[in-house]
This record gives sequence, structure tokens and C-alpha cells, in this order.
Amino acid sequence: MRLKDILSGQLNAAEWEQKGYELPKFDVKAVREKTAKEPTWVHFGGGNIFRAFPAAILNDALNTGHYDRGVIVAETFDYEVIDKAYKPYDNLSLLVSLQSDGKVKKKVIASVTEALKADPELADWQRLVEIFRNPSLQMISFTITEKGYSYNEQDLQRGLQPVFALGKVTALLYERWKAGRLPLTVQSMDNCSHNGGRVKAGVLAYAERWVNNGLVPDGFAEYLRDKTKVTFPWSMIDKITPRPHEKVKELLAEDGFEDNDYIETEKHTFTAPFVNAEETQYLVIEDSYTNGRPPLDLGGALYTTRETVDKVETMKVTTCLNPLHTAMSIYGCMLGYTLISAEMKDEDLRAFIQKIGYMEAMPVVTDPGVLNPYEFIGAVINRRLPNPFMPDAPQRIASDTSQKLPIRFGETIKKYMKRGLDMQNLVLIPLTLAGYARYLKGLKDDLTPFEPSPDPLLEELQQIVAPLEIGKAEQDWSVLHKLYSRQDIFGVNLYEASLGEQIEGMVKELFAGKGAVRQTLHKYVVAR
Repeated sequence: MRLKDILSGQLNAAEWEQKGYELPKFDVKAVREKTAKEPTWVHFGGGNIFRAFPAAILNDALNTGHYDRGVIVAETFDYEVIDKAYKPYDNLSLLVSLQSDGKVKKKVIASVTEALKADPELADWQRLVEIFRNPSLQMISFTITEKGYSYNEQDLQRGLQPVFALGKVTALLYERWKAGRLPLTVQSMDNCSHNGGRVKAGVLAYAERWVNNGLVPDGFAEYLRDKTKVTFPWSMIDKITPRPHEKVKELLAEDGFEDNDYIETEKHTFTAPFVNAEETQYLVIEDSYTNGRPPLDLGGALYTTRETVDKVETMKVTTCLNPLHTAMSIYGCMLGYTLISAEMKDEDLRAFIQKIGYMEAMPVVTDPGVLNPYEFIGAVINRRLPNPFMPDAPQRIASDTSQKLPIRFGETIKKYMKRGLDMQNLVLIPLTLAGYARYLKGLKDDLTPFEPSPDPLLEELQQIVAPLEIGKAEQDWSVLHKLYSRQDIFGVNLYEASLGEQIEGMVKELFAGKGAVRQTLHKYVVAR
């Protein structure tokens, strides 16, 4: 069983289906021919998340029979991905959905019609220029990670031969402008807040520099600012897509599926002909298009307003997911866990995050209307975090914690203050923040050392708690005021929020000695 069999005429459909593989229900060759002539969608970033999510929901839309165009993928960073993960397999891939009950679902993704290298010095560039000059093109999109939206002075000065992703995209948008100011939507699908604004800022930075340097006419920047011509919608995307999993590779091999090799490129991209991903997924998109759009709603995407996208993002990062992640990562590191799924078997930790979400954050949740907050958090606690296939670690989530706390907890505290709610209702959120001081000591609950995760303020914050000793009752606890009055760390001055003294008391309990982290966690979780 090989992916190339699907288009070579050697497909034994009965064998694939008998082993639980869902094959495309549409005419793959016809879709490819139609897309080559009248492309509607180009996606930048050929990584695992693209194949597991945007390409997969387009595949579902094609399976309905109500659409006839695929997606063309363009890689901006690691061209080996095209050579090793796309071309050898006729641009087909296998999506393995990892269910929380330990089962898997297997689906062939055939919505990708072309795979190109987005480099002005390579032959594929002329094909991209041709696509961008085609009036049929409706949308370009991105999963290039938040770092992919960066640019610097050196690249801005390169003119129309940029190296960074957004510079290349701007050069292609210039081709579309030259072709007749053709309309287009530039759609980010990366997991960062107000992502459309990030793309717009980067594209305009290149365009305005080129205008100022006399490389392009003034009208090009005006075209990009004209909302009737070009739009930069916001979106919220949420789906965990880890590296190819050894268990999945073994399972596929047992089926007789031969395309199960790992691929690691020279740039250390980890991929494979198959993609494994969690079952739960969300894609909420601002419905602001100038030239029509692919019907991704047929595959489960939600189209709505910018305000609603923002509310969904706020719901996720301040209530239903991100705060729970951070709370369990801080305590998980101190309790010696290395897997989030293993933490979810710990009764104290499970109850800890469940009560933070439902009892403390939910009273001030931002309800977007299109997704139910209670159902969202239920999926997180009951399906997503316990998933045995998800090799996510508290150590990874604990990275940059100082940068995350103001949003993940500070916003909830500010809402309590603004609404005049009783701050005594907050117990486990303060316990999370108290745990951060104990975490900064770099000692597990059994007093063996661990290395705190990378954080730009780690050394500075560790110096604040350095005078404190674990197991010593009488010491200068006033140093904690230097930490918990930091509005830049917690979003508010916690003493002004009437939480500082409460948190200090919890810190003293956590510092009581060996085993104090578990004892204190259990005490407050049960009491709450």
C-alpha cells in the first residue's frame, strides 16, 4: 500500500478501505487539472499543521462534491520539505487522527495539487508569478509560525529579491498589482493573536520601503491599503500536530502501508509522508474576502466577524486552554512529570485545572457565541490533554512563562476587579501564581534539581527569590513583594488587586520543605 498507487492506476481500494483508510471521494486528476488552469488558493508553509488541518478540511469540502479546486502549497523556508515530503508521493499524504481513546482514523489527503518552492532564484517562482497574475486567485494563506512574520532592515533593503517570507509574498503581490490591481485576500492561519494585522504590517513595511526607494510606484502601497482590493482577515486556529509518532509508524507498518519513513531535513524539519494530529480542531476566520473564497466551511471552518474572532481568541487564551496549560506546566515540572497526558491521570492536577477553568475563570469568560466555552473547556480536559498520543511536555509549555502570565491570568483578575467581584472567589489562580515563585527555585518537590524552561526574564526573576530557602520558616519573605508587585509579569500589581498577601501565604506553604508542593496543591484543590 503506497500513496502513489492512488494515481498510478494500481490502487486496490478494497484493501485500503478494509484496513480503515478513507480514500478521496472526488476525482483527484480532474481537480488538479481545474486548479492548474483556474487556481483559487495558494498556501505558504508546507509543514505538518498545513497538511493536517487546512489541506484536510479542503479535502473534506472536495469530498462533498460541492467544490472542484484544490490548494497549491508554496514553501518559503525549507525546500527539502517539497523534495522529500511532497514530490515523491504525488503531493498526497496520510492524515492519522489520534483519538483520546487510543484509536486512530486514517484519511488520504489529496487536496494539494502542486507543491512549489517560493524562491525568486528557482524555476518554481515563475509558476507562482503566473498564479498570482491569474484573476481566479482568491486567497493566499500562511502557516509559517509567528517567527515567519519577522523581517529586518537588511531584507527590506534587498528590494524585489527578498529572503524573508513576507518579502517574497509582497513581491508576488506586486505581480498581481501589475496584472491589473486584481483583488485578493491575504489570510493568516497561524496561532498568534490578531494574526492578520501581523501579515499586513509586514507586507506594508516592504511595499512602503520599495515605494520610498523608487522601486515600485506609489499605487502599489495604495492597492494594499484598499480594503476593496486586498484584505488581511484575522483567524483563530487551534490543533496540536506533533512530530511523526513512533507508535503511528508502527501501526501503519502493520497495515502494510509502506510510506511511513521519518524525514529530517538539514534545517531540522521533522516530517513524514503521514501526519499525526489530535482529533480536536478549530478554525475561526473573519469573513472578509474581495474575490470570493474556497468554501472551507464545508470542512468545518467557521466564518464570522473580526470581533467574534477576537472573542474566540480571548476565550481560548484567558479561560479555556492557555491558563490550564500554564498552571499544569508549573506544577507538573515541580512534581516531576514529563508528559501532559500523564499529568491528567493525577487527581490533584486534573481537579486543579478543571476548577481553575470552570469555577474561577468561567464567571468572567468572553463568550464568542459561535463556540460554547463550556464545551470547549470540556474537550480540553476530557479529550485533548489526556490524549495518550500527544507527547507534549510541561517543560515545553513552561517556556516564556513570564511573558504568558499577564494574558493567561492577569486578564481574568482585571475582569474581577473591573466588575467588582469578590476576590476571595479566586483561590487556585493565586495558587498558580504562588507556584511560580517556587518553580523559579529550580527544585522539584523531592528537592532534586530541574532546569527551568527558557524565559527572557528567568535570571532576573530567579534573583528575586534567590534569598528564600526551602524548609526555613523564619526568613525575609518581604522579597516576594518585588515579584508580585510586577505588573509587567502578572498584568496587575497583585497587592493592589487584594491578592498579594494571599499569594505570599501560599508561597510560604509551598516552601515549607520536601513534599510541600504536593501537600499544598492537594489542600487547596480539595478545599476549593
